[in-house]
Amino acid sequence: MIRTAYKSGITRASLSKRYLGNVSKLYYPEEVTGPVLVSENVPGPKTIELNKKLGEHFDNRATYFVTDYKNSLGNYISDCDGNKLLDVYAQISSIALGYNNPALIKTAQSEDMVNALVNRPALACFPSKEYGQILEEGILAAAPPGMTKVWTALSGSCANETAYKAALMYQASIKRGDNDFTAEELSSVMDNALPGTSDMVIMSFDKGFHGRLFGSLSTTRSKAIHKLDIPAFDWPKAPFPELKYPLSEFEAENRKEEERCLAEFERIIDQWPTQIAAFIVEPVQSEGGDNHASAFFFKGLREISKAKGVLMIVDEVQTGVGASGKFWAHEHWNLPTPPDMVTFSKKFQAAGFYFANPDLQPKQPFRQFNTWCGDPSKALLAKTIYQEVTHYGLVGRTAEIGDYVYGNLQSIFTKFPTQVKNLRGEKFGTFIAFEFNTANERNAFLVAARNKGLNIGGCGDQSVRMRPTLVFEREHADVFLQIVEDTLKQLYP
Repeated sequence: MIRTAYKSGITRASLSKRYLGNVSKLYYPEEVTGPVLVSENVPGPKTIELNKKLGEHFDNRATYFVTDYKNSLGNYISDCDGNKLLDVYAQISSIALGYNNPALIKTAQSEDMVNALVNRPALACFPSKEYGQILEEGILAAAPPGMTKVWTALSGSCANETAYKAALMYQASIKRGDNDFTAEELSSVMDNALPGTSDMVIMSFDKGFHGRLFGSLSTTRSKAIHKLDIPAFDWPKAPFPELKYPLSEFEAENRKEEERCLAEFERIIDQWPTQIAAFIVEPVQSEGGDNHASAFFFKGLREISKAKGVLMIVDEVQTGVGASGKFWAHEHWNLPTPPDMVTFSKKFQAAGFYFANPDLQPKQPFRQFNTWCGDPSKALLAKTIYQEVTHYGLVGRTAEIGDYVYGNLQSIFTKFPTQVKNLRGEKFGTFIAFEFNTANERNAFLVAARNKGLNIGGCGDQSVRMRPTLVFEREHADVFLQIVEDTLKQLYP
C-alpha cells in the first residue's frame, strides 16, 4: 500500500506530514491493532510439525517458533499457524523499522541492490564505484561523535574481532617504531610462537558478551555454556558494577560499587604492564542480564585507560542505532574524549567498527582483510535505515516511548512487589529490563506472555529484556503493558 503511494507521486514529505503523529501507521496502515491468536498455544501444531522437519537437517533446539515472515508486518511477527504476536524482541534487537518495511523493500528492489547482490565484490580488492557514496550517506553519516573512519565486517562477532586485531597491531606498531619486521618475527609467527605472535591481551568485563568466534569468545563472560570445550586466550577479566535499583534510592551504595570496580580495573592494568592492548565494554551488558552502570563509571574507564595507553572499544552491537534514546548509547556518557573504536551490527543490518586514528589501520595491506570485508547489500540497507531514522526523528520518539513504558511498568510492578524486581533502563529509551526471583519464574513468564500474544526475550540468569523496533508507538506500548499485567495476574493471582 505504501509502495503504491510512492508510485502515485505522493511525496515522502507529504506522507510524513500526514502521519507525523504515528510513523508506524505511515509505514503499516494494515498492521493489526493487537495480537491475533489462532492456536491454543504458541507455537501451534503447524509450527511444531515444521520445526520437527527442520530439526532433521538443522539444529533447531533454540527455536521459539517457525516464522511466516511474509505474513509479519510492522511490530507484529507471525508464526506458521497464523498467530500474530506483538514482537518486543525483534530478532534479538536486530529489526530497526519493523517487518516488511516499505522503505527497505524499495531499497531491496532497486537496481543498486540487484547489482550488489549478484556481483558481490571482494571489497578490499575490487570496491564498486558506488561504495564510497553508500558509506558516506549511510554508515559514515551515522558515525558516533569524533569518528571519521569505518571498517566494515560481516557480523557483530566479526566486528569485535577485527577491532581487536586493529588494537593489537596498533600497539605492536608503537613498540616497533620505524623498524621493519625482523627475520625472527617472520619465521616464528609461522609456528604460532613469539616474537612473531603477541603476548598482548584484550581485557573484558565479567558478564560481558562480545560474540562466539575464538577471539570474541575469549572476551565473552556471560554464560559458561557459550565457552565450554573451546580453547581460550588467557585474557584478563575486570568486574562490572552490580548496581542496586531503583538507582535514585541507592546513589551512595552504587557510587561506592563503581569506585571499587574502577580501582580493580586500574589494578588489573598495572598487573599486566604494557600488555593490555585494549579493553572492550558494552554500554549495557545485554546478554549478561541488562546490567547498567553510570556515566561516572564509563568516564572513569576512559580516564584510566587513556592515562595507561590502553585503547577503549565500545561494543554497540546491541545498544546502537537508537534503542537507548540516543543513536549510540555511549553518547549518554558525555565522554571527555571519544572511544578509540565503536563496534556495531544488529539494527544496522551491516557490521563493522568506527574509529578516527588513521594508525588503527595497519600500514601494510592484507593485514586487516578477508574476502568480503563487509557487504554492499547490507550497507545499502544501513543507509536506508539511517535515512528513515533521521527523517522521522525515531531516536527522539523512542526516548519518549521508553519513558512512557518505564513509568507504567513501575506502576504495574507495585502490585507484584515480591515477584518482580530491579526494573532498569530509566531515561534509556526502550532499553528496559526487569527480573524475577528465579530462572524458572522468568521462563514461566516468557511462555505465558507468548501465549497471550507477546514475543519477548530473556537475558542473564533471571531477567526479561525489551528490544522493540524504533517504530514501537504508544498504541503498541499499551498492548505490551496490558499483556505484562495480565500475565503477572495469571502467574500470581
